[in-house]
Amino acid sequence: MNQLKPLKARIKDIKLEAEDVKTYILSIEGSFAAIPGQFNMVGYPGVGEAPISFSSIVRNKCFEHTIKAVGRVTGFLNGLKKWDKLLIRGPYGRGWPVNHVKGRDILLIAGGVGLAPIRPVVQMILAKRELFGDVSLIYGAKNEKNALFMNEFDEWGKGISLHLTVDEVIQHPPVSRLGKGGNKGGWKHNVGLVTDLLDKIRIKPENTFAFICGPEIMMRFICRGLLMMGIAQSQLYVSLERRMKCGIAHCGHCQHFGLFVCKDGPVFSYDEVRGLPDGLL
Repeated sequence: MNQLKPLKARIKDIKLEAEDVKTYILSIEGSFAAIPGQFNMVGYPGVGEAPISFSSIVRNKCFEHTIKAVGRVTGFLNGLKKWDKLLIRGPYGRGWPVNHVKGRDILLIAGGVGLAPIRPVVQMILAKRELFGDVSLIYGAKNEKNALFMNEFDEWGKGISLHLTVDEVIQHPPVSRLGKGGNKGGWKHNVGLVTDLLDKIRIKPENTFAFICGPEIMMRFICRGLLMMGIAQSQLYVSLERRMKCGIAHCGHCQHFGLFVCKDGPVFSYDEVRGLPDGLL
């Protein structure tokens, strides 16, 4: 199998998630499987490729990528329409150890678009809820307009505990899809940093595994907080971002002090990457 050979994928639908963030529902011919936390190289001929994590599990040859338009490639993808085609390579990398934590309590922590790689973990847990212990999700966004997957939270809340926060509330939004009235412009949850919510949860440190995804500086302080709560380094998992070009550890663009993020990660246990000189963890 040629790991560098791209496959054609068709856009079955596009959902606007937040400002400059869209979820692309893709279909592909032939067999296809992926682990939550893995990624595809997604692109278009003559434009380039960008590494994009899966934001859903694979069902009936369909899967989702949630993409924020921030550069040349993602900006081009932002202009594609339903039924357009694009190219993907993958899946690549090491994903979240979901099967390893069956029977344990799970703490999912995400910031901003970091919720996208966590979402397939939530889907897997909800599909087989009886296989896991207590599950909590802590999620923070810049403001309510930048929060992802808000229309799914009611359903998620039936199986896991949700703790939501925003850095700031937009004081006078139009009619809000998040609620009516209130002195927070329709936002009914916490206002403050993601780290503030660690004080609101109760865990059994020896039985709890944490999956963390977001800006690296956020993950640094989250991991420090969880260590202080008694969770072992080996029970904390983080998803890293680096410049990935080939996806198979041949080009060297994503080296992280001897590790290749595209192959050895992007999901690492915290004890593998803590304190490396070219990172923030």
